Amino acid sequence: MTRKQKRLVIIGGGMSFIVAAVLLVMFAFGQSIAYFYMPADLEKTPVNPGTRIRLGGLVAEGSIKRGEGRTVSFTVTDGEANVPVSYTGILPDLFREGQGVVTEGMFDAATHGFVADSVLAKHDENYMPKEVADRLKDKGLWQHAGEGEEPAAATPAASATSSDKTGATR
Repeated sequence: MTRKQKRLVIIGGGMSFIVAAVLLVMFAFGQSIAYFYMPADLEKTPVNPGTRIRLGGLVAEGSIKRGEGRTVSFTVTDGEANVPVSYTGILPDLFREGQGVVTEGMFDAATHGFVADSVLAKHDENYMPKEVADRLKDKGLWQHAGEGEEPAAATPAASATSSDKTGATR
């Protein structure tokens, strides 16, 4: 083999290794990505049952219903659409009606509802995903503290809490 052929083999092998590594990383990230949706987005773009997503918006007034054990059902709304959510676990301390919330889980084909395995309670636009805060502001559902009445999706506290099925608070 000539020097030129050896160089081409080494370069070709190196490029093949890099391409394989990039494909493996993309595959690994593709399995763990949870896309973010608001209720109105789900009406326009349905999600297949079993696909992991994040659902964000406000907890609808009068929608929290406690079931057996630690099971809670509630509705997430963005002012345009509503999505029923079921969650089994310990809810964050800041979770309540009219509060911002981001849930992560999947749609259940049998119940046609969203089954969350984690709930993140939001109370301030500093912790709310920008697109959620912007859309809630556009619809007039968001008020900053100090603008008259109590904020619709904010409280004076300055931290976000979440919980998962283990009850651990983050």
